[in-house]
Amino acid sequence: MAWSFCGKVQLGGLILSLLGWVCSCATTVLPQWKTLNLELNEMETWIMGLWEVCVNQEAIATVCKAFESFLSLPQELQVSRILMVASHGLGLLGLLLSVFGSECFQFHRIGWVFKRRLCLLGGTLEASASATTLFPVSWVAYATIQDFWDDSVPEIVPRWEFGDALYLGWAAGIFLALGGLLLMSSACLRKEDVLSPRMPGPTAPSSCAPAEESDGSFYLTPRPRNLFI
Repeated sequence: MAWSFCGKVQLGGLILSLLGWVCSCATTVLPQWKTLNLELNEMETWIMGLWEVCVNQEAIATVCKAFESFLSLPQELQVSRILMVASHGLGLLGLLLSVFGSECFQFHRIGWVFKRRLCLLGGTLEASASATTLFPVSWVAYATIQDFWDDSVPEIVPRWEFGDALYLGWAAGIFLALGGLLLMSSACLRKEDVLSPRMPGPTAPSSCAPAEESDGSFYLTPRPRNLFI
């Protein structure tokens, strides 16, 4: 099947949205949101995520412990849990709607106008998923910077730093935003493709059809002659 330009834009948007959704899910599960290295014991590293805190000992193993209470977490981690889970739902729903509205999905009961609306709605949901991913990741990064440069904490106390999951979350938000933008753009391109074949329709009989081939010219010309007989 030959892909049109609109179909290629849709395919690129779907691939970016799927990649962003997978990265967003991985960001939520990974515990490397914050890392802490102890100067007294360089072989031991603490990592903290949304669901658990772990101690990585290179010579032994990694021991993790889940948070016992949601309310005991810092405010940025509480909000991040809710928004990241919401991002997964929005991203998955946007992907499903965009697939049903894409060119590759053919179903005789779904018209082109309805498919364009599905693609537009799917792109909007992907953009919303991008916002709900970037906001919690950026908030945790901001809180980490504030705690790192807090003058009230003695310098000898170890500070939390950025973990690898934050960078993955930023990448996921960018992929979701680009995917949603491409899907919404493809909906606008499809609108032009659908409307363009209908524009010449009303003008075709008067401008393209010859006069002798139309039924009106055969039956209208003899009638004025009968009036003079």
